[in-house]
Amino acid sequence: MNKNKIYLLLLVLFGIALLLIVFKYSKTRSAKENKIYTLLHRKGSDASSAEWKGFKKKVEGYISALKEEPANVKANLDLASAYIQEARVTGNYMYYDKAAMKHVDNVLKVEPANFSALFYKSVIFLSQHHFEEALQTAQKAQQINPHNSSVYGLLSDVYVEVGNYKEAVEMMEMQGVQPDTRSYSRISYLREIQGDYPGAIEAMKLAVSSGPSGAVETEWARTQLGNLYEKTGEIKKADSVYKLSLDYRPGFAYAYSGLARVAAFNKKYDQSIEYYLKADSQVTHHRFKEELADLFYFLQRDNEANKITKEVITQLSKDAELANKDEDLGHYSDNSLALNFLKTGDLGNALKHAETEYNRRHENVLMNETMAWVYYKKGNYRKALSFIKVALKTNSKNPDLLIKASMIYFKNGDKALAKKYKQEGLKVKSNINLFLRSEASVLMESL
Repeated sequence: MNKNKIYLLLLVLFGIALLLIVFKYSKTRSAKENKIYTLLHRKGSDASSAEWKGFKKKVEGYISALKEEPANVKANLDLASAYIQEARVTGNYMYYDKAAMKHVDNVLKVEPANFSALFYKSVIFLSQHHFEEALQTAQKAQQINPHNSSVYGLLSDVYVEVGNYKEAVEMMEMQGVQPDTRSYSRISYLREIQGDYPGAIEAMKLAVSSGPSGAVETEWARTQLGNLYEKTGEIKKADSVYKLSLDYRPGFAYAYSGLARVAAFNKKYDQSIEYYLKADSQVTHHRFKEELADLFYFLQRDNEANKITKEVITQLSKDAELANKDEDLGHYSDNSLALNFLKTGDLGNALKHAETEYNRRHENVLMNETMAWVYYKKGNYRKALSFIKVALKTNSKNPDLLIKASMIYFKNGDKALAKKYKQEGLKVKSNINLFLRSEASVLMESL
């Protein structure tokens, strides 16, 4: 066979291979576009609630409408909204964010300037921790409908995540005080990160009273109120709030995790473990496992703690990998990965993931706290100091942050500031993370 024939044969084979790749891509894309996402079964108490039965019926109606008319804008938007809501209820953000994004994109294909579709898309990006995309999409929605109050609340959320707190406050001022749970919750958080706990508690009480008891958003706000009580040392109030939340919404996972923290504070460790397991059985969310692992580390049950932490790392790594491949699928989880790698002593991976997330939002105070803590663990106290200063820039009075600041200043030889932050952090008997408390106890005694 001469060279020309060989080249021709190779060209034909290359063409066939290329056609197969295009065919496979088109088939995969078509399958993705035509896939209909259905509701997943709920876990725990919610699976038998009347609310769930009514919700399923509504969603079935939206799906039926789309089967008849796939381009139906209203049905696509209704279904996207329903899946965003269901993600919040179940914690199954991976599945429902992907499902919601599909229906939002269906609308944007035919109506690129549809305000509701852009608004929902920004909400999904925010859920996925794709903050830059969330900001750009919310700004597009704002330009289309600058008089819509909800978009300013959304922009405030995004600015908080990227660390632009001045802009976040301005967006809330532009939104105006909306007498609803979400608006008051935003105000509460902005006050909290600025060190105003009395104001944060006042706003969160309004958030609770603005919504119907038993609704997910209302009970989420109620558990946030309980968490504020924990941070201000009002443990009995926190306990009452969590129990009340369970009365209104039996099996509510965030109330169980609150009771777990209260039980651990009162040294009822077996009860705390039981509550964490109940929380984990209700909702798909890594935070309950992480808090349980912290408790096991505190109790020196390292084998159990490491097992849980490694499970969390495996799942978060899968989510992050999907996010890098397809923004519709995965969630950036680098901050959580960094904190979990710290627990296992893998400082290299902890720093790698902390830096990845820090580069996305270097002004965010929580990310600077993570960076400071990673460098503290690595023994680079000077670098830890540069990050903890930024983490403290909003005048936050979070007791965990203040204790970390005390430890970092102590290691940098500034005993005066170390003592100041220690006293602020321990001013009230707040519910400091037990793992952190045990780690700091020896150092604290010398101040």
